[in-house]
Amino acid sequence: MCSHEHENQEEQQETAQQQEQILEFGSVLPSSAKHNIHCLNIIGQVEGHYILPPQNKTTKYEHIIPALVAIEQDRTIEGLMIILNTVGGDVEAGLAIAELIAGMKTPTVSLVVGGGHSIGVPLAVSAKDSFIVPSASMTIHPVRMSGTVLGVPQTLSYFEKMQDRIVRFVCANSKITQERFRQLMLANGQLVMDVGSVLDGEAAVKEGLIGRLGGLSDAIECLYDMIENHSEKEVISGVSHCDRPQ
Repeated sequence: MCSHEHENQEEQQETAQQQEQILEFGSVLPSSAKHNIHCLNIIGQVEGHYILPPQNKTTKYEHIIPALVAIEQDRTIEGLMIILNTVGGDVEAGLAIAELIAGMKTPTVSLVVGGGHSIGVPLAVSAKDSFIVPSASMTIHPVRMSGTVLGVPQTLSYFEKMQDRIVRFVCANSKITQERFRQLMLANGQLVMDVGSVLDGEAAVKEGLIGRLGGLSDAIECLYDMIENHSEKEVISGVSHCDRPQ
């Protein structure tokens, strides 16, 4: 077999592997880029302890969690790009994924396109730096639960504690204050038959929830700069590394 045919076979195998990654896990690992970064896609509804109906587009946390562990261990992966377009979903599953991302040494950047609603908010701010496109939106509302709920004080206490966990995480990983975040969470008049707020891209940045307004190339450039110009200690600190003039 000539070398040209052998190279073609290798390219076909690599393409097939990337297609399988996209279909199965919503992720892809490029092989010929300036830096070796992993792209992780969180779309649809975050599926947690219960399987959602087949017509729902879901991101399964049992797929995302081992992928994050593998990325953190793989020394060939220099950075992680997280693309978010989610309606929310299982609160504990989403918060678990967000905590794992926040605890990574690997440089991480998130980009919200479409929407980063509900539990998508902690996921968006969990990266070391965050971007949102102007047309995207983020919905902030109190914790809700479907199905049978016991009308006892313990249930209300459970909701309150769960909500406090989310508020603390979001405010610890963004520039918004707890007081302002709770105001947005309990605002009236924006959501039909519910309380909460909807922020577009510009408003999310103005409120300090997301780091900056930008698209895919901006997020990739930020991740490249994070990889190239900062030491491991600066990466672990979680300080924004991309505060260049826009």
